[in-house]
Amino acid sequence: VVLTGAGVSTESGIPDFRSPTGIWAQFDPLEYASLEAFRSDPAKVWSFYAPRFAMLTEAEPNAAHRVLAELERRGLVRAVVTQNIDLLHERAGSCEVVEVHGSIRSSSCLACGARYPLQEVVAQLESRPAPICPQCEAVLKPDVVFFGELLPVAAIDRAYALAGDAELLLVVGSALEVWPVAELPLVTRRAGGSVAIVNRGSTALDGDADLKIDGSAGETLESVLAALG
Repeated sequence: VVLTGAGVSTESGIPDFRSPTGIWAQFDPLEYASLEAFRSDPAKVWSFYAPRFAMLTEAEPNAAHRVLAELERRGLVRAVVTQNIDLLHERAGSCEVVEVHGSIRSSSCLACGARYPLQEVVAQLESRPAPICPQCEAVLKPDVVFFGELLPVAAIDRAYALAGDAELLLVVGSALEVWPVAELPLVTRRAGGSVAIVNRGSTALDGDADLKIDGSAGETLESVLAALG
């Protein structure tokens, strides 16, 4: 089982959030990415999200995404649990993807519950600052997990089950700072499995890993695929 974070998507040109030069160094997440902020000023929140939606839809899967999809095809990866919201694992060909922080796949109306696919939201953003529900005219909310929101129950339950069953949990591109997802390697260890980490820089659980590689996600995974033949 593979757990991926922002360090996988940065190699597709998508900025991370938590590094010293990441998005949260420039924007206060409680002001632009919290449920409270959205309820009080949804247009302001969309002023942050709209350009990122455009960037995410234009980004392409990189070597790390493609290798993980190939490893799944070979029967070596059971599933990818991802903190990323960009759909790049799916676009690279991974079939079993668990999105624990939601995704840009759709946006929902908090007033009437209607849900709209990414294509409709992007089309609206070409002519208005924030997408509106055609049924009740409330501003739509991206189906990504905001600060102050619970993680999707089915996804996080699935992630914990996968981690508990894994012979190896491979962490790629995550500093393991965000809980409860950061607990997944410990779930694997407690169940008797092994943990390997591929990340640029240290992580919160380096001391608990059986193997730690400090390096590029794409280059490292391509080396793994080459070694497998």
